Amino acid sequence: MLSKTYAFKNEWHQYLLPFWYLESSYLDYIGWACLGLSLVWIWVAQSQMANSWRIGIDEKNKTELVTNGLFSFSRNPIFLGVMIANVGLFLIIPNAFTLLIVAILMVSINTQIRLEEDFLKNSHGKTYQDYFNRVRRWL
Repeated sequence: MLSKTYAFKNEWHQYLLPFWYLESSYLDYIGWACLGLSLVWIWVAQSQMANSWRIGIDEKNKTELVTNGLFSFSRNPIFLGVMIANVGLFLIIPNAFTLLIVAILMVSINTQIRLEEDFLKNSHGKTYQDYFNRVRRWL
């Protein structure tokens, strides 16, 4: 199924080690749905963070702990959205390269989450610990 659009050349498709048995229009639809859902999900989660939104760990500026909205179901809804997008991308372009990218991003995201959890435990103390005990990491 070479109807996929590749960033550089369609001829490179074979060198990305495609998983031909996953190339299906049904999985394409599921992948696009994952991408669309993740876009909305991330936008909502970032909006709910408002002034507490930071990239990385900001030790200089103290922020409020956000525990409402999507954060009442998941401690990491933004990262969850990114992971859903990664899975969607893999379903749309199922090959060894995108699988490698998804695997690297999953490890990176989980590492970042653990670092952020330690930071939030130190900066918010019991408030974060109670939230940590009440709300799951993903869902």
